[in-house]
Amino acid sequence: MAQRKISRVQAAPPPILITGLGVQYDLRLSKKRKLRDTVLRDGRHSQSGKFWALRDVDFRVEAGESVAVIGPNGAGKSTMLQVLAGILEPSVGKVEVRGKIATLLQLGAGFDPELNARENTLLVGEFLGIPHKEMVRRVPAILDFAGLGEFAEAEVRTYSTGMRARLGFSVATSVEPDVLLLDEVLSTGDATFIEKSRGRIMELMKRARAIVFVTHDLDSAATFCTRAIELEGGRIVADGPAKKVIAAYKKKMAKRAATASRSGQVARRGN
Repeated sequence: MAQRKISRVQAAPPPILITGLGVQYDLRLSKKRKLRDTVLRDGRHSQSGKFWALRDVDFRVEAGESVAVIGPNGAGKSTMLQVLAGILEPSVGKVEVRGKIATLLQLGAGFDPELNARENTLLVGEFLGIPHKEMVRRVPAILDFAGLGEFAEAEVRTYSTGMRARLGFSVATSVEPDVLLLDEVLSTGDATFIEKSRGRIMELMKRARAIVFVTHDLDSAATFCTRAIELEGGRIVADGPAKKVIAAYKKKMAKRAATASRSGQVARRGN
């Protein structure tokens, strides 16, 4: 009897895989800080002055996913992006990011203020490992998308924050990355450019790129992200479809705000 050959198709590994991630800082606490942490201890500080920005994080992003990372200030959102970008080394755990990475974690990060937009675009291309001739070919489209007009030949130090943001976003999203990391990039700029930015991200999503987007703009995240995770106290407390997770987060924040308001009223009456 002839044996049947069983073909096994091995699933491709995800673009992003995080296992047991922890990031710890040594705050070298002052006396004032020690007193504050004694009163407001949240479980992330140790007696030795160590602080866990992220703890026990397990997280994966499949190809084609656009993931919003939400949560209050200090939850660990930007720290997670910096680890994914290779800026920070994890204290514990394992982080795997596969493919070409484009990051926009700070507005205009990596730009030389003495160079103009065209020169800075070519410089970033060198950092990303894109052949010079190929980057030269892309420059006109990048500058056109950024909408800098006559300022394209001006030194970047003369740019407004919004202009830097537009140029940075245009460069970061022009290289067709496998993994795109964004940190609040749609919070700066005029309404027209924000809408263009959303369209560019949607284009990347259609090409099965993995996107991780840190934002406080919950409505935008619910509109174009397929999934959302909520960080609080350095840990993931919710993970699921973007609209569902964001709706639950809004309710929780509204409830906390109402509770804080009532507590403030009681305190004022007591005083």
